[in-house]
Amino acid sequence: MKLSIITINRNNAAGLEKTIKSVASQTFKEFEYVVVDGASTDGSVDVIKKLEPWFAHMKWVSEPDKGIYNAMNKGIHMASGEYVQILNSGDCLASEEVTEQMLEAAAKAGNPSIMYGNMVKCFPDGRIMVDKCFAGQEITMLGLYTGSLNHDPAYIRRDLFEKYGYYDESLKIVSDWKWFLQAIVLGVEKPHYIDLDVTLFDMTGVSETNKTMGKEERKRVLEQLVPEAVLNDYEHFAFPIDQMKRLKRHPWAYKMVWFMDRCLFKMEKMKRKNNKITEYK
Repeated sequence: MKLSIITINRNNAAGLEKTIKSVASQTFKEFEYVVVDGASTDGSVDVIKKLEPWFAHMKWVSEPDKGIYNAMNKGIHMASGEYVQILNSGDCLASEEVTEQMLEAAAKAGNPSIMYGNMVKCFPDGRIMVDKCFAGQEITMLGLYTGSLNHDPAYIRRDLFEKYGYYDESLKIVSDWKWFLQAIVLGVEKPHYIDLDVTLFDMTGVSETNKTMGKEERKRVLEQLVPEAVLNDYEHFAFPIDQMKRLKRHPWAYKMVWFMDRCLFKMEKMKRKNNKITEYK
């Protein structure tokens, strides 16, 4: 089996049904579908049983778990596909052809270890935003320090979880980000980008509480994985570097800042030179 799509769910029957139907509608059928339900009490299991006949290859379980990343790890252990894609309950595949298109792109690219496309963010007020993430640019420490690789539209070769470990279940928000940091920046994996809308991501559950907790967890992970001297530099200089990258998109603004910087540098240089002459006299 080339691909295992994994959906985790707890007490989100309506969102789960929407997700399962989007997976079942795929024109390509030779993939495995894994559903991990956390002992839901809202009828989610009835939804799974009702829609199970729509699939040629499906596995599912409904039992208590220890959180979102424990459920993801459980799904990965259940999977048998060469690649895994985590599509959470409430999110959908962007079109009926997207699985077929992604697998064709993987074959043409020589089956990269990590491949990702675009995530379409769907806001409660009806707005949508296409998030292309790194859009094929090299993913560096700076990129993951200030951002992340979207999880939903990513195809990850399953054997990488044996190489880099599974998701850290002690984290509640950023374990997927930590895994990408370990595999891409601290490891040797080179993600391959496909300019294709892969998933529709439901932004309803994104709260300020989650954002705050995510920042705290990121800081803890960075302190654990990155040497203190290196991390200190990122804390001081990550924003100015990112700011300069944005300025470069506007040549006139970049040239103006560059000119001001050169003028100030020359003034400081002349001042130091004059001070040395004064000291010598």
